[in-house]
Amino acid sequence: MSGHSKWASIKHKKAATDAKRGKLFSRLSKEITIAAKIGGGDLSMNPRLRTAVTAAKGANMPNDNIERAIKKGTGELPGVVYEECVYEGYGPGGVAILIETLTDNKNRTTSEIRSILSKRNGNMASANAVAWMFTKKGYFTIHKKDVDEDTLLTVVLDAGAEDVKTEDDLFEVFTQPHDFEAVSEALKDKNIPTQTAEITALPNSTVPLQEKEAKQVLDLIEVIEDHDDVQNVYANFDIPDDIMAKLEDI
Repeated sequence: MSGHSKWASIKHKKAATDAKRGKLFSRLSKEITIAAKIGGGDLSMNPRLRTAVTAAKGANMPNDNIERAIKKGTGELPGVVYEECVYEGYGPGGVAILIETLTDNKNRTTSEIRSILSKRNGNMASANAVAWMFTKKGYFTIHKKDVDEDTLLTVVLDAGAEDVKTEDDLFEVFTQPHDFEAVSEALKDKNIPTQTAEITALPNSTVPLQEKEAKQVLDLIEVIEDHDDVQNVYANFDIPDDIMAKLEDI
């Protein structure tokens, strides 16, 4: 999972820029709206909405924005009708890429995602070509300076976590998706701050990359993530520490 923790760290740093540009709030609002549309506006009865609202509050989204997004989903306020679309593809080095989108125009989004991939040494794949390579999990990263290992193990395992691993200066906590909220609440109750807290798709195996392909893959994923309709991007790359450190400084 080392590749995932490194990419999660990059995404965490990038999130500050996204927030300034308004992109982060836009993506969070879309997820809240679609969650409310599918499962209703009652947080106690809609786990996906609870998770979306928790993520929004974690990003300091104003409560008014959250309420508007919920009401758009339930139909209490007018809003754009979004459709969930998942795209699968390959990037440089044969890296598998899974792209989750919310769009009001599937044909446009499909064309634009295909174009992004093809222009950057990638290609679109058919449905289920790469999805089987990933497993949905709850995922947290916590700085080692913020908690000792024994305390963390007690808190998260009692709350239902599957596993805890160490990666450089981080602890990685893994859960089943349905246990994500319970673990999240347990960490909050003990005032243990998280660097990353999300339901994600973790690769079952990874593709090792050298510097040239690593840069191409990271650049490709960044362009995909910058697309307005893209909510999440997952990939099964693994990049050695020395190459990742060099690329982060670029």
